[in-house]
Amino acid sequence: MAHPPVAADRTAAYGSHPDQVIDFYLPGDGRTGAPLVVLLHGGAWRDRYDRQHVSPMAGFLARRGFAVASVEYRRGGDPSRQDGGEVAGRWPETFDDVAAALDALPELAAREVPEADLRRTVVTGHSAGGHLALWAAARHVLPEGSPWRLPAPPPLRGVVALAPIADLAVAVELDVCEGAVSQLLGEGAEFEERCAHVDPALLLPTGVATVIVQGTTDLDVPRAVSEAFVDAAAKAGETVGLTLLPGVGHFPLIDPSADACAVVAEELEQLAW
Repeated sequence: MAHPPVAADRTAAYGSHPDQVIDFYLPGDGRTGAPLVVLLHGGAWRDRYDRQHVSPMAGFLARRGFAVASVEYRRGGDPSRQDGGEVAGRWPETFDDVAAALDALPELAAREVPEADLRRTVVTGHSAGGHLALWAAARHVLPEGSPWRLPAPPPLRGVVALAPIADLAVAVELDVCEGAVSQLLGEGAEFEERCAHVDPALLLPTGVATVIVQGTTDLDVPRAVSEAFVDAAAKAGETVGLTLLPGVGHFPLIDPSADACAVVAEELEQLAW
């Protein structure tokens, strides 16, 4: 969070709302056929955290030879609240936006980053963005009738989720991000109904190669959340890779100056190449 923002090479809109934009970063080595990393930022789905805080990571990945598409989406912020508090996410707009961005991405990327090989697309995201990355890779297994359901698996090489809020029920039990999950999805019957459409731990198996990178000393999204998702995947007959980084907290995963971020880049390279 201490790094200055890194300006994108190009920005394109995928909708009419100001938050419906994608920042594109060109591969630093100028190569053609570069893998495309779709980056979804975290921040507990809250409005005060936007894509700027992951722009140093986007720049870092571009210097490593990736083309990068950093997706913005509508987040929490409820002016009707009398207590001045900030809610997490918007239902259903947060998911409308991520689905729309991924659906528009092939056309936009072909135009904005012709250096990218779209056959080598990997989705990644941090924290709440990790949840959205896992969800984006699971849209073909959403319940029938879901407005976000895809008829076939998305054309991805895989997904690398970084300290993701990957099991929403466990995240509620642990009060991850100060009640963010309940703010996003509600409680009781409403929570159960919405979870069926957006909880990665319930949307399994996907058949999409999936890796979780998790710090063992993460206090923001504890490792128990990632481990619960990996266990759920195993019960569904799917193997999910889990890379545990000893002594690493929440933010080094997206800090270009940290060794943990280099590990993330290696995981992306393994799936993309």
